[in-house]
Amino acid sequence: MVERPVLSIIIAAYDVVQYVAEAIDSALAQTYERVEIVVVNDGSTDGTAAVLDEYRDRIVRVDQANAGLPAARNAGIAVSSGQLIGFLDADDM
Repeated sequence: MVERPVLSIIIAAYDVVQYVAEAIDSALAQTYERVEIVVVNDGSTDGTAAVLDEYRDRIVRVDQANAGLPAARNAGIAVSSGQLIGFLDADDM
């Protein structure tokens, strides 16, 4: 039986092709094992989606039309299964 993640890290991504891989990699590099990474592609038009394709088996991905940061975070919360929620900006590590 797979244990439910304790922490869901939500990354809202809109036109951040140059940064999003570093943000995802930094979340994946955490040593705590019960973490899920939820990335919400908020209607990106710059190639962000192609970067997310490279992580398909390591992240939970949500694609939506551009609706802004609050809506993207709410979409991430809606699909999260962690007991706790944390936000990571797509241009941060």
